Amino acid sequence: MRALAALFRRELRLSNRAGGGGAMGVVFFLILVTITPFAIGPDLNLLARIGPAILWIAALLSTLLGLDRLFMSDHEDGSLDLLEMSDAPMELVVLVKCLAHWAVTGLPLVVATPLFGLMLALEGDALWGVAASLAAGTPALTFIGAIGAALTVSLRRGGLLMAILVLPFTVPVLIFGVSAASAASGGTVPFLTPFLILCALSLGSMALAPFAAAAALRSGD
Repeated sequence: MRALAALFRRELRLSNRAGGGGAMGVVFFLILVTITPFAIGPDLNLLARIGPAILWIAALLSTLLGLDRLFMSDHEDGSLDLLEMSDAPMELVVLVKCLAHWAVTGLPLVVATPLFGLMLALEGDALWGVAASLAAGTPALTFIGAIGAALTVSLRRGGLLMAILVLPFTVPVLIFGVSAASAASGGTVPFLTPFLILCALSLGSMALAPFAAAAALRSGD
């Protein structure tokens, strides 16, 4: 546990050094949210209706922004080989790296969502509904993306390929995330139903993705 805690702290420091860490994701998130009203127009009712979907798509793209570097930097400097030879199971190493990545990239998006939602004319219930759904669903995006990052770790400039591999598998998370966020502001479906499914997707990906990513890393060597 001491080694895994040290690895977690190391990942936090490295993430903040590499391209600004969470700040880069938040800025990209802000840019996507800002340009949407220019494309759609100043219709506040329309923006409020599609606002949860816009925030979720922006969060998805922002989460994938730095996932290609999740294992690549360790692969390039040889740290990945040392991690594989350590006493800690590779599955736990992947789990810790994913949690650190979510803490640096996903958590700031959740915190910034209520503020950015105001730019899309969302009301109070909708703002907190989107924030809660992102808090429950962004871990699933990180863990699913970790599998794609592990599969493309040995490829140069594999970021585009990783996105192509990962995006289809994020569709269920996106569907239930938008459903939960929309239900928070009123609708025929209660908020708790899609929210619990979203939590189940995150827990399921957290349980299965480390094994799949660790197997991909071993086969890539």
